[in-house]
Amino acid sequence: MTKSALSLTLAAAAAAIVVPATLAAHHGWGWTQDEESRISGQIVSISFGNPHMQVQLRRELGGFGGSEIWNVDLSPPIVAERSGFGPDHAAAGDEAIITGHRARDMDVRAFKGETITVRGQTFNVYPQREITLQPE
Repeated sequence: MTKSALSLTLAAAAAAIVVPATLAAHHGWGWTQDEESRISGQIVSISFGNPHMQVQLRRELGGFGGSEIWNVDLSPPIVAERSGFGPDHAAAGDEAIITGHRARDMDVRAFKGETITVRGQTFNVYPQREITLQPE
């Protein structure tokens, strides 16, 4: 085997390992807790872009005072649009309730949402997933 053919083979093998692992890490649910939970707060920002919609949510800390910002991943925009959720349904400043799964790492303020309730409407942005915690 020539040196260039060997290099090409090694590069292809590396890509075959790295690309699926990267996709699984990005699109998987392994980074989240198994049980569903709920988070609510004010939308600071919302992005309807690919590969997943993203919400920054300001959550008040109650008796402790202050607030914290949570990063919430929602479904890809095309999936959300099929469930009726799109840019006309939520904006910065809106109050939102999101059900889904928080990060396993308790030091990380990240959440993967399955439903979002905003402006009195609830949207199931991951309709293919079983939901055990009903939206409020």
